[in-house]
Amino acid sequence: MATQVLVTGGTGFIGSELIKALLTRGYEVSCLSRSPDKVQSGVQAFSTIPKQQNFDVLINLAGHPIADSRWSNSTKEKIVVSRLSTTQHLINHMEQQSKKPTVFISGSAIGFYGTERCDNPIDETGDRDGSFSSSLCTQWENIAQQAVAIDIRTCLLRTGIVLGHKKGALKKMLLPFKLGLGGKIGDGQQWMPWIHIQDVVNAILFCIDNTDISGPVNLTAPQPVTNAEFSQTLAHVLSRPAILPMPAWLVNLLMGEMGKELLLSGKKVVPGVLLQKGFEFKYTELETALGDLC
Repeated sequence: MATQVLVTGGTGFIGSELIKALLTRGYEVSCLSRSPDKVQSGVQAFSTIPKQQNFDVLINLAGHPIADSRWSNSTKEKIVVSRLSTTQHLINHMEQQSKKPTVFISGSAIGFYGTERCDNPIDETGDRDGSFSSSLCTQWENIAQQAVAIDIRTCLLRTGIVLGHKKGALKKMLLPFKLGLGGKIGDGQQWMPWIHIQDVVNAILFCIDNTDISGPVNLTAPQPVTNAEFSQTLAHVLSRPAILPMPAWLVNLLMGEMGKELLLSGKKVVPGVLLQKGFEFKYTELETALGDLC
């Protein structure tokens, strides 16, 4: 019998690419979505999980977009509730099943480590702080960890800046850089722990396959770069100049708290667990990754 997999957030950037890989493996994939009509073909769509439905693998990637607009109080509430409520719903479902999943893989982000600038490499043992991003990820992970108490192997994906063809951070950067209007943000010394979308998908499959992996897993490439390095590399790949920086005061004015935490802050996060377990990255250098995507 084929492996039964349930994915939340399956119509999103990471989820849609992951589902393609799961189907290629021959898995039977279901997707929990508020928009079942948007789920790709070959996938069973649910708006709610049938009570008696059992799954071998649960992958939780759902959540309101975190970087689409300023963080008003209502936006922050949507960001938090969308993640916590879906995760708790999955925990409740798993608790009620006589046949438990073998693994629960739940989203998180490198925002767990907070916003205070740090140039030392940070692996999965790094500390959190009092920022909104860190608080969000901490609450999200604490709910997901309830699966451990019912004897389900649980992986927490602390995902970095995911680079892909049509969605994600790179899509927003490409137009100004193609027009020669790109440049560093602030002083450019904040770290950008990036990762190619293909490595994200492969790493999630790696977590499914390797039963000795549990707890937090940093999904970042082994060689993080500063924002200034990222800007120069992207400009080089596109054969454009990168001479128009966005000053910190303008980021704060236009984007407020969201800009401060997501654009002006960044730590040197590294994939300690994946490297220790022998995961082989396809894209370890930024220029190679951007060359593939651009």
